[in-house]
Amino acid sequence: MTAIADFWHGLVGSARSVVSADFEHALMREVMASELLRVKALIITAAILVIVIGTTYYFEEAAIERLWRGGMRPVYVYEILLPLILFELFAYTAIRRHMNKDRDLPVYRRYLGALIETSMPTIALMLHIQNMGTIEALGFVAPLAYCIFIVLSTLRLDFWLSAFTGLVAAVEMFCVAVFFHPTVASDPVPDLYYHGARSILVLILGVLAGAVGLQLRRSFAASIRAATARDRITDLFGQHVSPQVVERLMAEGASTQSDIRRVAVMFVDFRSFTASARSRSPQEVVERLDGAFAVLVDVLDRHGGIVNKFLGDGFLALFGAPLDAADAAHRAVAAARDMLAAMEHINAGSDWKLRIGIGIHFGEVVAGNIGSPRRKEYTVIGDTVNFASRLEALNKDFGSQLLISAAVREALGADCGDAVPLGEVPIRGYEQPMTVWQLG
Repeated sequence: MTAIADFWHGLVGSARSVVSADFEHALMREVMASELLRVKALIITAAILVIVIGTTYYFEEAAIERLWRGGMRPVYVYEILLPLILFELFAYTAIRRHMNKDRDLPVYRRYLGALIETSMPTIALMLHIQNMGTIEALGFVAPLAYCIFIVLSTLRLDFWLSAFTGLVAAVEMFCVAVFFHPTVASDPVPDLYYHGARSILVLILGVLAGAVGLQLRRSFAASIRAATARDRITDLFGQHVSPQVVERLMAEGASTQSDIRRVAVMFVDFRSFTASARSRSPQEVVERLDGAFAVLVDVLDRHGGIVNKFLGDGFLALFGAPLDAADAAHRAVAAARDMLAAMEHINAGSDWKLRIGIGIHFGEVVAGNIGSPRRKEYTVIGDTVNFASRLEALNKDFGSQLLISAAVREALGADCGDAVPLGEVPIRGYEQPMTVWQLG
């Protein structure tokens, strides 16, 4: 048993690493998609500025001359905006290429891109100062352009990148203001506190943008982690697990590692379904079977059971795994009774009467996550499973629909007064006859 446990623990460790890898991959792609959105926003913003400035200069040249004190030409702005657009197009292509290869951007490229982008307003500011004067340029639009890059840096979903963007903007603006300080007799030395206060505010803006980006990243991560966990549960337990069970598995953190559990195992099979399906079209067969399965699985959901796997025109259901249930046998029998009642309702008014056989056994199983490294599923193995399958097959011999083992009868106690003993019955694969009970 120790060897088996070690084997299962290895499988579980592998499963966890798969979940972690899936999560990191999904988060990486989400971050890069957000980065693409940021790049698009910069391209669109720059393109709009190019169009607005060009149009305004064409129709209102005097306004442009007055605005820039006659010393600035739109071509100067284009020399900044057009290279910015080309750079962002290059960045967009690089991000797309990395996404197609499922690779993340190197960290140094992110910081280099932030440095280049945030330096564009600095170049514009220096051109403004040379043509408008220091005081006028610092009070004009160029310093505000830093805010565009800082605000959009939130879409990088990286606190340190946003803070770095704010730092670059603050340092460059401060250096430009000090370097280009006008030399006048009344104010020969630049006021470092004056220019520093403005730069500190820009730095704070970058930190706040980083905090917003960090919160967005955490929200994305939480959503992706939940989706990854749900997908993993669906992969392990099948798409037929009810949403309620999925939520409980996520909330309780039910383990998929190998362990010994006492569960109620139920086998359900449609009697003589293959023979009756020969005279009907494939579409009719599928629709009839799907409709019946939908009703039966809904009954299982209500009683806390899960379908472990579908077996052609039948299925294997579990009560007490992967979620513990002290009353697993009671739940299984109650579900079986409701299934029989549901089948009567399904057959009412139909020319194709369906009849099911159910076998239930209660005992220990080895439950856990098993399969290849690429595809695993939660399942149960052991004599309890085999015996439940043999019980269900005995319905053919007795013309019955619901058979239970002595273990189930004992677990039910006084709650099963209508159980009819069928005596000790020879069971295929077992040397000794086993006591079988029939429920109506």
